[in-house]
Amino acid sequence: MPLPFLTADRVFDAADDVPLPHEDRDTWRRPYRPGPWRVGAAALALLLASFVLFAAVIIAATAELTSAGLVFVLALLVIAGALRLLRMGVWVSARGLRHVGFLTTRTAPWAQVVSVRTVQQPVRWLGLPRTLQGQALLLVRRGQAADGVPPLLTTHNADFLGRTEAFERAADAVGAWADEYGPR
Repeated sequence: MPLPFLTADRVFDAADDVPLPHEDRDTWRRPYRPGPWRVGAAALALLLASFVLFAAVIIAATAELTSAGLVFVLALLVIAGALRLLRMGVWVSARGLRHVGFLTTRTAPWAQVVSVRTVQQPVRWLGLPRTLQGQALLLVRRGQAADGVPPLLTTHNADFLGRTEAFERAADAVGAWADEYGPR
């Protein structure tokens, strides 16, 4: 079963000289691959879910079905969390830019985007409270102050920790989408 949210388009890697190598630009797509930290955390969550599902089967065979149902629902919640973790990140299309978080999703139409730029600033390490000096990709919308804008991508998040070249390539791709579809 193909999981399109796991992979960026393979055409992007093959055609580095073409900034927007997509035929269907109305489809939401991530312009980069998810990082090893994000994929590893989701894999561990799915491994935990498999054990919980196995426990649900054992409970169903030996105890009450209501207990097994509760454990089964817990496993489904862990699976849903792992899939949402894999879906997190920045998505682009001809309609705008979408920043998908674990619990929230914010979409900015290209007409509202003033600038997409990379800045040096303190960034969170893997989303934890600890901050380090790094690069961040910022999206400034029309009518929004440039100060205090939450970053779209950072060099120390789960997708780009230890992969600065991948961060630069992703920032360039998001910038190319902004140049192509942003206000003139």
